[in-house]
Amino acid sequence: MNTDLQRLQPYPFEKLRALIADVEPHPQLRPIALSIGEPKHASPPLVLDALSRNLDKAAVYPTTAGTPELRQAIADWLTHRFALQPGSLTPEANVIPVNGTREALFSFTQAAVSRDPQGLVVSPNPFYQIYEGAAFLAGVEPHYLACDASNGFVPDFTAVPADIWQRCQLLFICTPGNPIGAVIGLETLQQLIHLADQYDFIIASDECYSEIYAPEQPAPVGLLQACAELGRHDFARCVVFHSLSKRSNLPGLRSGFVAGDASLLKPYLTYRTYHGCAMPVQTQLASIAAWQDEQHVEENRQQYQAKFDAVLDILGDVLDVQRPDAGFYLWPRTPIDDESFTRRLLAEQNVSVVPGRYLSRDVEGYNPGAGRVRMALVAPLADCIEAAQRIRRFVESL
Repeated sequence: MNTDLQRLQPYPFEKLRALIADVEPHPQLRPIALSIGEPKHASPPLVLDALSRNLDKAAVYPTTAGTPELRQAIADWLTHRFALQPGSLTPEANVIPVNGTREALFSFTQAAVSRDPQGLVVSPNPFYQIYEGAAFLAGVEPHYLACDASNGFVPDFTAVPADIWQRCQLLFICTPGNPIGAVIGLETLQQLIHLADQYDFIIASDECYSEIYAPEQPAPVGLLQACAELGRHDFARCVVFHSLSKRSNLPGLRSGFVAGDASLLKPYLTYRTYHGCAMPVQTQLASIAAWQDEQHVEENRQQYQAKFDAVLDILGDVLDVQRPDAGFYLWPRTPIDDESFTRRLLAEQNVSVVPGRYLSRDVEGYNPGAGRVRMALVAPLADCIEAAQRIRRFVESL
C-alpha cells in the first residue's frame, strides 16, 4: 500500500466520535446536532423534478467533460455572478463539472502537484482536511497559515517568507472560510495573484459557501472576479471550486465544478478520464436546473439570516461570538477548553458541536482552533433556537 496513507490523520468527526464515546447524553432532552455542516433545508423542487424526469438516463454512459449544456449553464452563472467579461470564460475550455468539491479538491491536487519532498501545498489553518490529505498523497508537504482574531481570520500572506512561496506549488484558499466564515477581500486576492506570478504557483479557491451571506450585504468576491478586475481574462494560475451542496441544499447530489485557467484544466481533464469520475447524465440535467435558478438561493439566505439573528440574540452576551461574513457556521470562543466544552454540552444539554482544535493543526505549539468550537446552523430554525437556549443555560452554569 502507499506508505503516505499512514500520514493521514483521522477526520474531525472520527476524533469527535472518540471524544464522546463514553458520554451519556442527557436522556430527557432530544438530540440537536450542530456538529456536521450538512444543510437541512428542503432541496429545490425544480431540481428534484428534473432529476426524476430523467432517471432513464441512468442507462447512458456520461462523458467526463460533461454535457455542453451543463458547462454552458455553469459558465453563464459564473459570468453573471462574478461580473466576468462576457465570453472570457468558455464552457469548452474553462469549466469541468465534478462530483462535489471534495472529490475535485483532492483529485486536482494529484494532477497539479509534482512529487517533491521540498514541495509545499499551502493552506489556511483551521482548514478543510482534504487540503492536507491531498498534499500528503501527492508527495509534498502541507504548510499552514494561522487564521485567528489577530488577523481577522484571514491568513497574513504578507508575513509568509519568500522561501515558503518558492517551495509552494499550490495555494489553497477558502473564501468564505470554513469554519470561520471570513471573506478574503478583492485587494488581497489580487495580491495573491501577483505572488503566484512571481513565484509560479497555482491558486485553488474553495468558494463553496459563496452564496450564503446576509441578504442585505454585498455578495462575497471570488478569485475569478479578482482576475477580471486585473484584466486577466485568461485566469492564469487560478482555479475556483463551487458546489450545489450548500448553495442549493443538495449535498447528496454530489454536483459541483472547477473553473478557471484553461491550461490547467486541459491536463486535469485528462487525469479525470483515468480517474473515472464522470457525473451521471440525470445529475447533470438536475444541476442545470439548479444553476439556472436564483429564487431558491435567495430563500436559502433568508432562512440562514433568521437563524443567525435568533441564535446571536440568545448567545451574544454569554459567549465571545461574532456573526461571520458568510457561510452558516459560528466560531465562538469557549469559557473552558474546547474538548471539555463539547463533552459537557452533550452530557448536560444533548447538543453536539465540534472542538475547534480538531479543525486545525498545532504549529510550533500553537493551534488557532483551540479554545473554540464550530456550530453549524443547519438544523431548522426552531431547533437552532432551542440549541442556543440550551447552550446559554450550560454556559451560565459554568
